Amino acid sequence: MSPRTAPTTTLWRPTGPVELDLVRALDNRAWPPRLPEQPIFYPVLNEDYATRIARDWNVKHDGAGYVTRFEVDSAFLERYPVRQAGGETILELWVPAEELPEFNAHIVGRIEVVAEFH
Repeated sequence: MSPRTAPTTTLWRPTGPVELDLVRALDNRAWPPRLPEQPIFYPVLNEDYATRIARDWNVKHDGAGYVTRFEVDSAFLERYPVRQAGGETILELWVPAEELPEFNAHIVGRIEVVAEFH
């Protein structure tokens, strides 16, 4: 018998070039610690929303924007209520910065870039 794998949830994150470099330094397996002015880490629940932020905000502010996709243990994510940050499809999870190491420990597989904008 093969071991059973726990169900996962796909999350996306719009990412700028500096954050992406930090993710790559962590072998695409974790998100870097938040800066003091970033009390919350917020992955989003759909690719379209992540794309809009990466394309429309990150490019303007950072010169490039990336859409990343990753899987997280679904049972672990139940502790974070889904936040509607605008329209019906603008859905986020708000992970307090101090919980990011534990969040990272529940990432299954690697963080991958699925789109980039310049």
